[in-house]
Parts: sequence; structure tokens; C-alpha cells
Amino acid sequence: MALSIESAIGRSPDSLTIQEREQWAGQWIALEIYSPETLPLRLIAATGFTPAECAAQLQSRGLKPSDFEFSILKPAW
Repeated sequence: MALSIESAIGRSPDSLTIQEREQWAGQWIALEIYSPETLPLRLIAATGFTPAECAAQLQSRGLKPSDFEFSILKPAW
């Protein structure tokens, strides 16, 4: 059963299952950049096939993409 990458939003990357990582390998995620002032939880805030798609998702929710780091999901192995 194929799971939607959007179901990863609001979750910690560490909580993704092996199956989810395999299925979503190559997708980009956005995580809020750590700073002592904000001490953000490391939760996935946006997903997409490119960093630009992640940034557009963040902007559509009124968030500043410059406050986030973008990384690519890799398989669990």
C-alpha cells in the first residue's frame, strides 16, 4: 500500500519506519533550523520532489523558508 509523503508532515524524521524511508527515498523534507531562541522540535514541516516545492509549501502556510533546512530522505539501510 503506497503511503502519501504528506503523512510525514509533523513527524520526526527519526520516527519514519524502514518501509516509509524506502518508499520516500529521494523526496526532500524541510526541518526548522535550530537556534537557541526557538529550540524547535525536529519535525518535518514540508515535503516535495525538490527544495523549491518544500519552500512553496512553507510559504503557503505563512512560514519563511529561510528558517528551515532542506534535506533529502535516504533509505534506512
